[in-house]
Amino acid sequence: MTNMPWGNQSFRDLADRVIEAPVVSSFTSVGYAARKRIDNWTELDSYDLNGQVVVITGATSGLGKSAAKTFQRRGATVVVWGRNPEKTERVARELGPNVDHVVGDMSELDDVRAGAQTLLDRYPTIDVLIHNAGALSDKRRENSAGVEVTFASQVLGPFLLTNLLLDRLTESAPARILTMSSGGMYSEALKVKSVEMNEATYNGTKAYARAKRAQVTLNEMWAERLDGTGVVSHAMHPGWADTPGVEEALPTFRKIVGPLLRTPEQGADTLVWLAADEEALESNGKFWLDRRQRSIHKTPATKKADTPEERQKLWDRVKKQTQ
Repeated sequence: MTNMPWGNQSFRDLADRVIEAPVVSSFTSVGYAARKRIDNWTELDSYDLNGQVVVITGATSGLGKSAAKTFQRRGATVVVWGRNPEKTERVARELGPNVDHVVGDMSELDDVRAGAQTLLDRYPTIDVLIHNAGALSDKRRENSAGVEVTFASQVLGPFLLTNLLLDRLTESAPARILTMSSGGMYSEALKVKSVEMNEATYNGTKAYARAKRAQVTLNEMWAERLDGTGVVSHAMHPGWADTPGVEEALPTFRKIVGPLLRTPEQGADTLVWLAADEEALESNGKFWLDRRQRSIHKTPATKKADTPEERQKLWDRVKKQTQ
């Protein structure tokens, strides 16, 4: 970067670490605003995405809809993937020209297979695949195969969709696979045996955090397998953003944090940037917040549990369940 108002890179790195240390300053709009100024971010509206095909799941509200709006505005062909037929079609129309839609429940693997085939039939190239669908539920629910829905929609569904579209993404290289995770994953270690919670132990917040932990682990494992293909896989988290999902699932948290929550546009910023900027193609398998790479661990406990053996167990389990 040139013409930086905040001095040299070492100073900017130090400033970022100061913001990162307390979760409140890092995850809220405070951190977003400070980092944007410190690093003199390129405005998203400066990117040209004409000719790009961007597929984004969970794009009918919140962060996904915000990102879809920006992609459409910058000239991309956007495919909105949603669960509700009427809502998905309506949002696609609202977003304007060059916006298509696919209907499917990411927790239902037959829906994922059908949606993937639709995409393959319609699009000879796919440049960006974004896994954004998923919600926090306070009640345990199962899909038609008896799998807990949080795990199914946020781990199994995205894994299967990536597999089904991988050849098309490779043919379209350079291409990107991006996963919207959550800072909540920092609270849970990788434990494959309990990654899918049963009725007796179910806690919505924990189930969500465990699924998000699995997402970032699989992101790194995908990157290893994609080496040399021209396809990169990155995960990121949006900080604490004010979305319909947060309003519904975490009303007390929303009331307390309130004015400090990020807007959906701020929460989606790094996702759009990863889809558009060349810097995202220079690395693989990274975890991001506010346009910088972050560690996937904040405590020794989660780092200790993150062993090669446990990772392989996760990959093998997810692969078996999606066959």
